[in-house]
Amino acid sequence: MAWIKTIPPAEASGDLLEQYDRMRDPCGNVANILQVHSLSPAALRAHFDLYRTLMFARSELSRPQREMIAVVVSKTNGCHY
Repeated sequence: MAWIKTIPPAEASGDLLEQYDRMRDPCGNVANILQVHSLSPAALRAHFDLYRTLMFARSELSRPQREMIAVVVSKTNGCHY
């Protein structure tokens, strides 16, 4: 969990709730990495849109290659994601 103030999905309203609703996983959860942007729904939207573009848009890299890069970067940064 983040060390900064976040607004959990159960307490979200307005634009933040709309953003959370579009980002929920199949179980209805919102990833912690997204919740750290909860104080700025605009930043949250930009982060999620960047992620979707990097991971799913047309590219010379395959999806597995992109995932491998993400794993290496996370490991290098000491992130358990």
